[in-house]
Amino acid sequence: MDKVIFGDNQFFGVDHLSEESSRAKMMRFKDPQAIIKVLDAVHDSGINTFMCTTYDRMWDICDHFRADPERYKDFKFYPCMPYAHKYANAVTELGILGTIKKYAGGNITSSIAKGGKMLLKQDMYEAMKLLIDSEMKMFHSLNTPVIFLQNVVTDLLYGLGMTQFFKEFSDYVAKRYNAEAGFITMNMPAMVPVLQDLGIDNPIVCSSINKVDFRMSGGKAAYEATLKKGGFRTIAMQVLAAGAIRPDEAIEYIGSLPNIESVLFGASTPAHINQTRELIEQHLS
Repeated sequence: MDKVIFGDNQFFGVDHLSEESSRAKMMRFKDPQAIIKVLDAVHDSGINTFMCTTYDRMWDICDHFRADPERYKDFKFYPCMPYAHKYANAVTELGILGTIKKYAGGNITSSIAKGGKMLLKQDMYEAMKLLIDSEMKMFHSLNTPVIFLQNVVTDLLYGLGMTQFFKEFSDYVAKRYNAEAGFITMNMPAMVPVLQDLGIDNPIVCSSINKVDFRMSGGKAAYEATLKKGGFRTIAMQVLAAGAIRPDEAIEYIGSLPNIESVLFGASTPAHINQTRELIEQHLS
């Protein structure tokens, strides 16, 4: 994986400290062209990996990258799924059948039949595969070497003791999409040994890692101990703790830790993009 990974939280108004800032970002990036403008600045800065949620605006963004394969030949997408709000809103607006028609695509009769069989057999693994296929449609013809399970699902399945889903997810994305599985979690110390025990080789784990314990279940000491043990690949996110830490101080701390392969960050101006990229490249060995 690349050292520097660009994320998309700012594009749909995620701000953990300010509702006003969140609303402003949501309005600014309502038009997909505003997102594309930032991503072109990202690409021009030398960052070639974009980790993104599968919200509807991604269709337009993916179309933009598909339209110029030579320019973006080295660009990689890391899809994160599922985007739960998308399905909840669609069911409210379109109903269950309308949602299936919208997101399943292809031979809808076959999709519904598959879903019916799934319900009769209570085969939740088949449900997972159908959902993955639906989410991945927008990325066709693009480079998606890692596909992530969102933390809301990862941590829920862990809490329910349904950890075999992680192995099934990993096996399916490898077979169907020639991709590695990634797992986003708010509890890295608990998640890593589970993935290793399931036989997922050198798993990819993305988690909040920062100096001030921001969204780090189990605490900073447990994270540092887990990183020291190794045996997995780490993507550090929320390293600035939603703006509570200065960028230079935040990245210097991340660079002092073992076993961190990449840093995920979001920004919306070329100056901030370049500043953060330079800091990561300087401090991450």
